[in-house]
Amino acid sequence: MPDIDPDVERRTRSALEDKRAHLEADMARMTAPPEDTSGISFGKRVGEGTSFAVDRLVQVKVHDQMQALLTNVERALVKLDEDSYGTCDNCGASIPPERLEGLPWAVLCVRCAAHR
Repeated sequence: MPDIDPDVERRTRSALEDKRAHLEADMARMTAPPEDTSGISFGKRVGEGTSFAVDRLVQVKVHDQMQALLTNVERALVKLDEDSYGTCDNCGASIPPERLEGLPWAVLCVRCAAHR
């Protein structure tokens, strides 16, 4: 996005930094060891241990998604520094301002994102 308005850049950078901080905090909580697992047992019946295992599997998937989002947030911050913010990393096309307003961490245009 050539010649981005300084106020827009400042708001965008602030939004990206806030998003990064929230993602990092959430991911740190998710990777912390469980507080008390001493009473959990696993067996043939669905019980607390099975529920715990399923919850942890879901958390792993969510953590992976958050990591991918964090990667895009960090890339968008680099693009702001490089003056390439608003340009698709894949095809080089301009990313519409409406997309960037809704997803300031968008580093791909809609077309390229759809092919991922």
